[in-house]
Amino acid sequence: MRLVEQGLNKSMLLEGREALIAMKAQPLCGSKLDSSDVQETNTWRKFNPQCSTKLILHHLHQEAEMDKPKYFVGIDMASETFTASIGEFEKDSGWKIVARPTQFENDYDTFSQYRYWLATNQAKPENCIVCMEATGVYGEALAYFMVSNGYQLVIEAPLRVKRAFDPEGHKSDPVDSCQIAEYAYRFFDQLRHWRPKDVAIEQIKTLLTLREQLVEQKTGHKNANRAIMRKVVRTPLAEDVHARAIKELEEHIKEIEKEIQRLIDEDPGSRELQKLLETVPGIGKTLATYLVVTMHTAPKPHNPKALAAYMGICPYEDSSGTSRYKKATSRHFGPSAMRRLIYLAAMSVRQHCPSFTHYFIRKRAEGKEKKLVINNIANKLVKMVCAIARTRTPFIAGYRSIHPKLLKQP
Repeated sequence: MRLVEQGLNKSMLLEGREALIAMKAQPLCGSKLDSSDVQETNTWRKFNPQCSTKLILHHLHQEAEMDKPKYFVGIDMASETFTASIGEFEKDSGWKIVARPTQFENDYDTFSQYRYWLATNQAKPENCIVCMEATGVYGEALAYFMVSNGYQLVIEAPLRVKRAFDPEGHKSDPVDSCQIAEYAYRFFDQLRHWRPKDVAIEQIKTLLTLREQLVEQKTGHKNANRAIMRKVVRTPLAEDVHARAIKELEEHIKEIEKEIQRLIDEDPGSRELQKLLETVPGIGKTLATYLVVTMHTAPKPHNPKALAAYMGICPYEDSSGTSRYKKATSRHFGPSAMRRLIYLAAMSVRQHCPSFTHYFIRKRAEGKEKKLVINNIANKLVKMVCAIARTRTPFIAGYRSIHPKLLKQP
């Protein structure tokens, strides 16, 4: 990566604006700084021989050292226990573990022992950062405990930590905790601090998950009952059990939907956003609710490309030279329920919205595959959602954007 790609130019070098240089070149700190191929070019030397890459790297190192905490705590989570270790970087000896991996009970009542262990090893909220892998509910209690006590907390995907190290040597909880601590140091510039989500949003997420499970159970009972009723030898008890189960599940689903709507109505902003999203063709109340939650939890909710990648409908190229070429396809990561709903929304507008119907027919006539066109329609809906969420204006049918220059009178 060349420095010029970071927005640095010759005027900044000539004016001696080293602080601004360091700020613009900040992405080269930490992990990128250790592995970047920063090169000195004749063009740079011609403008100012005194300002070379060494000066840039010097200020980058200063910025990194000023921002980085002294200690990096790595936590490897398990169901019943967790293992923690502390590392630091010294100019003379380099990276080293200063507190050997120690195991603690994964129970809220024993977290005070872990905090005492941190204090005895000089790891305080103001001079350390804690990094742990995303393990769902296993680490949730500890995450809330650390944040409530003022510690900087980072929760990273296990796959990202795994890919940062060579697949060699032992694999154990102590080794993993040391690697997580080292990962936090090496990739410090890419870490995002974790913050607890709003209570209402967490409750809505739980209720949406429960609703999805109950809907699947109801579908299973319906399919099983339909098969039983087609048998020559009927079994009244089995049919009655399925019918009662379906009725009970439907009542639970209605109760959950009512509670979800109550939680949304308590927040004026969420209620307004839900109503605005429902104006988009193909988006109903359930999908609008999922999108409201996503706007509170996704990393870049108002960026359509980032949101499409988060949902798992963004196609990625897979090619290498002339020996490897595959059609671009989505990786199907992210929330499956919302991905399924946006697909159904795309299928709906393809049939009932004239503009999308014409688009589908035109692309099919060009030889595009059906699934590709449907995925394109889903991405168009995502763009509409992001625009509405960003501008807080309802969907306008037949709207066409016009460049401001075209409005100027000659």
